[in-house]
Order: sequence, then structure tokens, then C-alpha cells
Amino acid sequence: MKQWIRSIFNWKADHPVSFYLTDFFFRKLLRQNADVRWPVHFTSTIRAGINLKAGEGTFPGDSPNNYIDATNGVEVGSFTNFGPNVSVISSNHDFYNNAVLTVAPPVKIGAYCWLGSQSVILPGVCLGDFTIVGAGAVVTKSFEEGYCVIAGNPATIIKYLDKEKCLAAETGSLN
Repeated sequence: MKQWIRSIFNWKADHPVSFYLTDFFFRKLLRQNADVRWPVHFTSTIRAGINLKAGEGTFPGDSPNNYIDATNGVEVGSFTNFGPNVSVISSNHDFYNNAVLTVAPPVKIGAYCWLGSQSVILPGVCLGDFTIVGAGAVVTKSFEEGYCVIAGNPATIIKYLDKEKCLAAETGSLN
């Protein structure tokens, strides 16, 4: 019966049914994160969800305590995962008038990325495909080339990934 219900509503098998029922209660009835088009964990907050674009198999906000401010736009590629307590911030306050938000380029996160627990992505940052962000990292600048592991505050590259292995994993031909 559960499989039949999951197939009708297109629910992911790795989330319990209670996740989707809780999502219905908070998003549809209480209107929390109501402008997001996929299920969101009830402890996560997505501001300006209409400006949040996600690729196939990507569900920003489905982990606990994510904070995503998409005021200036956030674009996330396919099959990218967000760990718990991740923050993606696309806007900032004016230095002189706290009531005014500054304009910045949208945050862009590539395909097959992983944002580790408690990482923070700041306005205007662009992360290329296959970028792994270490837990607790604060990403203040772009890493558009991708295929790397970044960590620290501010985040720096700590390891380069083998592009051939990444592409093999993407196509499912990795042993």
C-alpha cells in the first residue's frame, strides 16, 4: 500500500511517509514555505521560494534546519544534496540602512554537489559541478571550475577530484 501511495504522489523512498504528511500540514495548511514546489522539512525556512530553481533530483530544504534566502535568486543543479543546518544567502543588508537589501548576482550551485552540515554559502557565489563543501565551511567566493572539495572559513580548496571518476559516477559506469 505504501509503495502505491508513494508512486501516486511521487514521494522519495528514502523519506518516511510522516515527512510528507508533516510537509502537507506546514506547507499547505499553515502556509510555511508555501511558494516552494517540493516538500520541505518543517524546520527549514526558504525565503522568496519563487526565486529558487532546482534541477532534477534536488530538493533544497528537505534536510532539517536549512535556511535559504533566494531574494536575489538561487539556482541549484541536478542531484545536489544539502546537509542539515545549511544556509544559502543570496542577499545582504545595506551597510547604512538595515531596512534595505542589497542587489547581488544569484547564487549558483552546480550539479552533483554536496553541501556539508552547517556550511554557509554567501551572496553571488558560484560553485561548479561536483563541488563538495565541508561541514562548517563559509563560502565567500566562487569555485566555478568545480571538481573539488572546499572547507574552512573562508573556504579554500583542500582537494581536487578526479574528473574522470566524477563523470563515470554520473553515468553510472564507476566500478
